[in-house]
Amino acid sequence: MLTAIFLLAFLLFILAYIKYGNFLKKHFELNNKNHPPSHHMYDGVDYVPAPALVLFGHHFSSIAGAGPVLGPIIAGIAFGWGPAWLWVLIGSIFIGGIHDFSSLVISVRNRGRSIAEIANTYMSKRAYHLILAFIWLSMVYVLTVFMDLTANTFKMNGGVATSSLFFILLAVGFGFFLYRLKMPLKWATLIFVSLLFFFIWLGQKLPLNNIPEFMGDKAKTWDIVLVVYCFIASVTPVWILLQPRDYLCSFLLYASLIGGFLGIVLGGLPINYPAFKTWSSPDIGPMFPMLFVTVACGAISGFHSIVASGTTSKQLKRETDALPIGYGSMLIEGLVAVIALCTVMIIGRDDPLAVKAPLAIYGAGIARFLSVFGIPEQFGASFGLLALSAFILTTLDTATRLARYIFQEFFGIEGKKTRYFATAVTLLLPAIFVLINIKDANGNIVPAWKIIWPVFGATNQLLAGLALMVVAVWLKKKGKHIWFVVIPMAFMLAMTLWALLLIIMQYRFSLIGFIGAILLFLALMLIQEAIEIFEVKTHAKRVLKRK
Repeated sequence: MLTAIFLLAFLLFILAYIKYGNFLKKHFELNNKNHPPSHHMYDGVDYVPAPALVLFGHHFSSIAGAGPVLGPIIAGIAFGWGPAWLWVLIGSIFIGGIHDFSSLVISVRNRGRSIAEIANTYMSKRAYHLILAFIWLSMVYVLTVFMDLTANTFKMNGGVATSSLFFILLAVGFGFFLYRLKMPLKWATLIFVSLLFFFIWLGQKLPLNNIPEFMGDKAKTWDIVLVVYCFIASVTPVWILLQPRDYLCSFLLYASLIGGFLGIVLGGLPINYPAFKTWSSPDIGPMFPMLFVTVACGAISGFHSIVASGTTSKQLKRETDALPIGYGSMLIEGLVAVIALCTVMIIGRDDPLAVKAPLAIYGAGIARFLSVFGIPEQFGASFGLLALSAFILTTLDTATRLARYIFQEFFGIEGKKTRYFATAVTLLLPAIFVLINIKDANGNIVPAWKIIWPVFGATNQLLAGLALMVVAVWLKKKGKHIWFVVIPMAFMLAMTLWALLLIIMQYRFSLIGFIGAILLFLALMLIQEAIEIFEVKTHAKRVLKRK
């Protein structure tokens, strides 16, 4: 049964790429005669054309952080795997894929500019500043959640921390050999990917367990290390770390995908967890709307539009590469989410593992899938955790770089040296969030990622709805059909505004509630901006008809 459920999802994703992807390609008129901004705006730092495989690795690694794993597992445990499975499939194909692809294309068509800058051109100056503020605050949440998750993973498994540090050094070496010594990509890939898997093994032999404790917690020490890493990664030219690291990281994801795929197909594992459990979870809340913000990636994610229009569009070498990179990578992320759900399906409802952290469930599940090939479960669990941590690291430095762009845009700061100041300001709030003790609505101290995840999910999904709104305005002004964008946009805005209201009511006058209220206010103002634009256009048409 597990095999059938998984293969059905896999086949639907392939069919969607062929059929719906072809529709999108024609509707957006992709043409390699159009020269992307990576060529005519080349600067050697941000605008750098990348081979399709390298850019796919960067984009996929950046968007496939912890989201498509944590969200589905949390939702699957809370409501049963069935609702989450349906949402991942429908969301990836008809909402998330369109969101990612269209955000990338319209950015490429507008000199690699961000979604906010495009709103400035096609909506208004106020919409531009509102979206910039909304995105920057969203990036603060992304950095806080993923930084805290990575720090706790390193604390739990010192071998993963060692391998991750080796991996960063390896990526710098790969970039040097590829871009400066001009080593052919296939040979560089063969050598450095082999070294990557060697360092996975070596990391378990040299675990970083005995590190100093800051504020009585090793996780806090790792938080500081990660803040420093994010700063360096954000201001470094993309060819040194971002492109090569993300490319190498993609092979970890491919390996975990292939291992999970074959383990599920060949393992003959039974489904033990119920497909449906409850309409309302005491931990999350009602399925409607919380399912659609808990699975914050794997179905649709507003963060993807910022990656697509922030870094990926500046590196796209050919316009037709937008389909596999934009739409294709979202479908593969959906497959990652399905594999994450499979780790829930194989545990029993009363299994002690069901009440543990999502990372533990994922690691145990990957270990069981890989055990089909005789791989020891301890190594399999470590591999799963390392792959997940590597994805999170890529999301961290990409999010920092994107937030730096947004900060510079908002205040009109230009010049290479200003990136240091903008990065430092961006990292200030996440650093505070991960180093202080955060309490839930009942006053209990909980990990930062756990308390912020629902707010992050609502904010992230609301950002996705707003990005679709910008796409709809752009298509409308180009005289294109917009129904396939407007329907997903309306659904996401309705679900996320509803979820954000519930969160504000729960946390009231706390810091979480206050920031949630600010985000809700910004979103409502942006929606009003879009309504006014369409109303003006409709009114103008009526006047012309009368004449």
